[in-house]
Amino acid sequence: MSDPRYPIGKFTFAGPLTADERLAAIEAIENCPLELRKALRGLADEQLATPYREGGWTVRQLVHHVADSHVNAYCRFKLALTEENPTIKPYEEQLWAELADGATAPIGLSLALLDALHARWGMLLRSLTNEQFERGLVHPSSGQHTVDWLLAIYAWHGDHHIAHVTELRKARGW
Repeated sequence: MSDPRYPIGKFTFAGPLTADERLAAIEAIENCPLELRKALRGLADEQLATPYREGGWTVRQLVHHVADSHVNAYCRFKLALTEENPTIKPYEEQLWAELADGATAPIGLSLALLDALHARWGMLLRSLTNEQFERGLVHPSSGQHTVDWLLAIYAWHGDHHIAHVTELRKARGW
């Protein structure tokens, strides 16, 4: 791994997903809470207070970030599916991670949130038609995208942060 910020590589999107790619992405989103729990299993508070890389968030902040990000993602899907080409609202991820709930709350709170959120999210995603995956949205900093892009980026996002935890565990011998 050459860049600890991107243990599975940077996100790339080559265009509309195939049916098999969509299914794999949906399964990654559905399985994210379980895979994150596996990555965190047995970590003590001291380990949760460890940054996953130099200058990075602590493991605790990372878990809360995944919950914050995926709540926003779910809303972005809903907006794209119910409005015509909506502009989605970004948020200050770093500042959210520094708030009390992101910096100090027990990780079980975000893990429980992720369990429920991902169950609903998976149900929504499995109900979509090909046309719905083609619906558009605008991200203020990266431009025009589709629901397919949202699906791909958030499947990657969960795996990306799970890898931060697993790579830290390998590096520290945890």
